[in-house]
Amino acid sequence: MPMAIILINTEIGGEQEVFDELSRIESVKEAYIVYGVYDIVVKLESDTMDKLKEIVASRIRKLPKVRSTLTMIVVEGKEFKS
Repeated sequence: MPMAIILINTEIGGEQEVFDELSRIESVKEAYIVYGVYDIVVKLESDTMDKLKEIVASRIRKLPKVRSTLTMIVVEGKEFKS
C-alpha cells in the first residue's frame, strides 16, 4: 500500500486548524503537532500512488493556513515492536 510521510509548515498560529482539517481526510492515518522546523508530521496511506499524490496536491497542500509541505514517499518500511 503506498505510504508517505508529509512535513507541514503552517502560518503562525495555524497548527491546530490544519491539524483538525487533516483528521477529516480518510487517508491520513496519523498526525502530530511538533516543535522544530516543521509544525505537523503526517502519515498518509492510500490504495494507489496516483490517489496518494492527488490527496497531497489537491487536499493537503490546499488547506487554509498551510504554507509549505515536504512529502517523502516511503519505499520500504518495518514496524518495530518494543
